[in-house]
Formats: sequence, C-alpha cells, structure tokens
Amino acid sequence: MPMKTSPTTPALLFTALLALCHASSLLAAPPVAPKAEAFGKTQDGTAVEAYTLSNQCGMKLRAMSYGAIVLSLETPDRAGKSADVVLGYQTLAEYIKDTPYFGAIVGRFGNRIAKGKFTLEGKTYTLATNNTPADMPCSLHGGLRGFDKVVWQGEGLAREGAQGVRFRYTSKDGEEGYPGNLKLSVTYWLTESSEWQVEFEATTDKATPVNVTQHSYFNLKGEGRGDILGHELQIAASKFTPVNAGMIPTGQILPVAGTPLDFTKATAIGARIEADHEQLKLGGGYDHNWVLDSQDGKLTRAAAVYEPTSGRQLEVLTTEPGIQFYCGNFLDGSLRGKAGAAYQKRNGFCLETQHYPDSPNHPEFPSCILLPGKTLRSTTVFRFSTR
Repeated sequence: MPMKTSPTTPALLFTALLALCHASSLLAAPPVAPKAEAFGKTQDGTAVEAYTLSNQCGMKLRAMSYGAIVLSLETPDRAGKSADVVLGYQTLAEYIKDTPYFGAIVGRFGNRIAKGKFTLEGKTYTLATNNTPADMPCSLHGGLRGFDKVVWQGEGLAREGAQGVRFRYTSKDGEEGYPGNLKLSVTYWLTESSEWQVEFEATTDKATPVNVTQHSYFNLKGEGRGDILGHELQIAASKFTPVNAGMIPTGQILPVAGTPLDFTKATAIGARIEADHEQLKLGGGYDHNWVLDSQDGKLTRAAAVYEPTSGRQLEVLTTEPGIQFYCGNFLDGSLRGKAGAAYQKRNGFCLETQHYPDSPNHPEFPSCILLPGKTLRSTTVFRFSTR
C-alpha cells in the first residue's frame, strides 16, 4: 500500500529554502564589496555611480550617488518569485527632471519647516519656501536643492554577512540657508538576514537642525502593480502630531484612539482612508507624523506592513522618535515607473523615520539640533520576510 504524503505548497517550499539560505550563509565565503558602475552624468558633467548589493536569499538593492537614491530593491514573495518593491525610474535623467523624492535621502531637514524660518541661538534663519499647502508656504525636505539633488561620494563596503555602500556629503555653511558645515554619511547594508540597514552619521562646526531620512516609496506587490490600499499596516504609536491646513504641526500631541489614524492593530491602509476626519481631509489621506511609543533612542520596532497576495512583510525598526506615514496621495499618473506603468494616486507608501516636522519651531518636541563636538548617529532597519 503506497505511503500517504502531505501536499507541499510553494509557500512551504520557499520557507524551507529561505531557512536553508540563512543557514548556508553562515558557511559562505566573506562578501565582496560592490564596485561602482557608471550611471550617467548630471547637467554640469558630474559623474554619477551606482552600486548593487545582493545576498544569498535572492535580495538585491541598487543605489546611486545622486541623492543617495535607492534605485531598486528586489525581494522574493512567498513562492520565491522576486519583484522590485520600490517606486522609481530607469535613468538618471528622469530623476533629475521630476521626482517626488523617490528613494532619496532628504535633508538637511526632512519634512516641513513653517514659513521657511527658524531661530537658533538668537539668530533667525531664512530658508527657501518650496512647498505651499493651502497657500501656506514652508520649506520642504531641505529646500530647492536638498540632499536628494546633490552628488554624494560613494564607497563599496563589505563585512561579515553583509554588503554595503557608504555615501558621504559635506553641506557647506549657508547651503539652502542652514548654518554650519555639516559632514554627513549614510551607509546602506544588505544583510544575509534580509535586512536593509540605513545608518546616518553627522558632525557640524555650528549648531544646526538636522533631520535626515530615507524617502523610498514601497509597494510590496511590486512597483507599478496597482495601489497599496490592501496592505495591512501596524504602527507602534498611540499618539500623533496633528497638523493645520499647511500641513504644519499645531504643537499638540494627541491620541490616535478612536480616529482613523489608529494603527496600533494591523489594519488595511484603505480601510478608513476616506473617513470623514479633518486630518485626513487636510492631507488628502495619510501624510502625518506618528509619535512612536518608544522614545529612548534604542533600535525598536516602529511599524510593520503585510501584503496578503504576495505574502511579503516589511518591518521597520528605528532609533528615531517619529515616523511619517505617507500613502502617495499626490501621485497622479503623470510619472511612469521602471516597468512603464503610470504611478497613480496611492500606488506607493513611505515610512519615513524622523524627528517631528517643524521641530526647530517647537521646543516642546524632541530636539533636532546638532551641536559642534557632538556626533549624530541614527539607524533605521527595513526587515523583509514572507508569510
């Protein structure tokens, strides 16, 4: 009589293969630092380079020196089939022409500063006002030429269990109106445990606000494959910072309980996005800062996202006090991505780990001021898995 066997699903096979992948990585040869590849030139002739990181579990991350932009991030689904899960373009020229910060490092101050002004050590500084929600001007993501629009110096890295690339940039005193010569580096690591690690380090010779963040747009179904409304999101935050019509924090810190901004339990992004709530109307959906429950500066889980059709799961861990959840409300179909698909409204989401928006004008918020003699260190981890 033949032996009865249990059916083996692709998901179970992939889970077993993934376990073998992680186990075999312990015995593998040390990783090799990725080499720079030419990726075009800017309009002034500056050469731009790209670096490709990979692991033995089927993940690949490609980043370029212009804006320290992550160009692509390939990761397997529950059946082992890989897809690129970040929005973006094929060419440098497209990023230079028009981009809503796809994959970039933004700063010197990510997010908004009201009226493009702040006072520090008795002096008022004036920044470019490059964003005007409800006709209320503010400085957004570093100004007219923030860190997303400059060429960084790249260097391929390797360590046990990971490949990496470090990008360095010096923002000179007065650049975009900010004080101090800021020396900044961001290091991307892709590990054999399927983590994309983002590490910032910065020093300055004058007191200055610093709030740098990674601005990738994710779609765990794959870029260009429709909206993200069915993704299930959980945020480890019981409070948020409400905004006014100009998307500037009012200074209040309010509970999310009883509002559509409550993601303390996993909830589909689209479940309440059209709710009759003032904050959602102001942002055209979700575009707010959540106050993370952990405020001790240690690397702690901040959010998790699960996409049911692919089985992909993304966990976000950070040392930062806040996270901006933005669900692509201003994508309008005018931009076409890497696979040629038009990016429509809510075709991608961002989870930007950060200090709170407009922090230089809110002494009650955690301080974003970096002082001479001090070193800013900040870490965010994007951990991928399937279920």
